[in-house]
Amino acid sequence: MEEKKEKSEGKKLEEALTWKAPHIGKEAPEQRQEAEDFCQGYKAFLDEGKTERECVEGITKRLLASGYTPFIYGKKYNPGDKIFLVNRGKALIATTFGTKPLTEGVRIAGAHIDSPRLDLKPSPLYEKQDMAYMKTHYYGGIRKYQWGTVPLAMHGVVVKKDGEICRICIGENPGDPVFCVTDLLPHLASRQNERKLAEGLKGEELNIVTGSIPYVDDQVKEPVKLMALKLLHDRFGITEADFYRAEIEMVPAQKAVDVGLDRSMVGAYGQDDRVCAYTALMAELEADSPAYTTITLFADKEETGSQGNTGMCSDFLEHYMGYLADMEGVDVRQVFARSLCLSADVNAAYDPTFSDVFDPNNSCYINKGCVLTKYTGSRGKSGSSDASAETMAKVIGIMDKAKVYWQAGELGAVDQGGGGTIAKFVARLNIDTVDLGVPILSMHAPFEVASKLDVYHTYRAFKAFLD
Repeated sequence: MEEKKEKSEGKKLEEALTWKAPHIGKEAPEQRQEAEDFCQGYKAFLDEGKTERECVEGITKRLLASGYTPFIYGKKYNPGDKIFLVNRGKALIATTFGTKPLTEGVRIAGAHIDSPRLDLKPSPLYEKQDMAYMKTHYYGGIRKYQWGTVPLAMHGVVVKKDGEICRICIGENPGDPVFCVTDLLPHLASRQNERKLAEGLKGEELNIVTGSIPYVDDQVKEPVKLMALKLLHDRFGITEADFYRAEIEMVPAQKAVDVGLDRSMVGAYGQDDRVCAYTALMAELEADSPAYTTITLFADKEETGSQGNTGMCSDFLEHYMGYLADMEGVDVRQVFARSLCLSADVNAAYDPTFSDVFDPNNSCYINKGCVLTKYTGSRGKSGSSDASAETMAKVIGIMDKAKVYWQAGELGAVDQGGGGTIAKFVARLNIDTVDLGVPILSMHAPFEVASKLDVYHTYRAFKAFLD
């Protein structure tokens, strides 16, 4: 038997002074099953909530089942009480009251529940050469060429003239038809091949195939369009004018699935940022007796800059915290100054196929745990809140104490890209904030990939933070 070599002084020094995030699958293989079990619920959450409205409905259902009640301004709440407030059906805040007074601050976990997609234009339906189509306007940062020839489902709401709200969902149930954007065959694409990749499909070419059978009547000018309208009217009672009172989104019809022979990953649409929404929600539901009052936030409009009254540029969070402070008779500015926020958002996982756009020493990796992103922004940290050393120390201390596997990462090499999250909008309230989320492959694509172990440890991170 070969004798074990004694460690050299240099090796001992190396182990004492250097650090690298370990691979969870190697260091804690027993957690594979825990992650697998946790992600069963996660995949179901993804399938039932493909729009921000559907996510709010799914979250509300889970909150009510766990004993949460709608927030009532002026009511006396005690430690352990659980409440929630919905903003226009598209954003939501959930709270568990803690044992510490609000003057010591709150713990905020804030995710967004909107994802890149194709939205129908206000007047979408048209006919051309005996085919019916719907015009779209893409929402958020998509690579347009990725959305061609992908089976799509129609989700949304229509407010009819009489005020009735009609829900639309076509393409998700067995037997449903789906929709798609067409693309050229290689034999006829020589000129298209000369385009830059960003224009492989142009915005005005993202047209949804809607139908090809006419309504048989020689007096009708656009019979295929009319047939499509008739089918929508027969099923939902809507007319063309109702599209102006509608929010209809075209999203991938693909269900969440396991990826890889080892089933170690989840593949699905909308994991940015519903992965952080689900993990934060599960931690919130389990926060029975927290020290600090929790605020678990699910925001809309992040993918388009967080504008609008359901996005983080609105005063929704500020007003909510003001309500809580008023009810306890304290100055909300004190609460802001002593609070801590995890801006729950994903980061781009290192992709060996495209290694040239990453800094390998400052990237996050699949299966190494949740990722702390100290700053986002782009080229000179533009648009970033850039968490302080003290904030990083607080959060890392919480992770280490709870034995959460974590890593740090940037969004690509310095001059290659960048991006933004809701962190800067929370930080403007004088709240210490840092991003924490899941490393994602193929971010913003119709089919994104995440490690189950990373999803599980992001949940554990939020649980430790809120507890």
